[in-house]
Amino acid sequence: MSAHDVTIYWRPGCGFCASLRAALGPDAGRAQWRNIWEDPEAAATVRDLNDGNELVPTVVIDGVGYSNPDPALVHEALLE
Repeated sequence: MSAHDVTIYWRPGCGFCASLRAALGPDAGRAQWRNIWEDPEAAATVRDLNDGNELVPTVVIDGVGYSNPDPALVHEALLE
């Protein structure tokens, strides 16, 4: 597992989410993935971080939220 706590909030059909997963490649499994359509707590977290919007992917790295971040940022956190 990653030395960092990485949670990726996503939803089915989201092209940006699919692109992030593809960019992370085999390291995607190092993150915790939470589907906001199946997890009301995850959806609430995303709304809290995005001014009430369910913007995905939203990534939380060590408690800091990033909306649709550069995959390189996420990948670096997963590998450190």
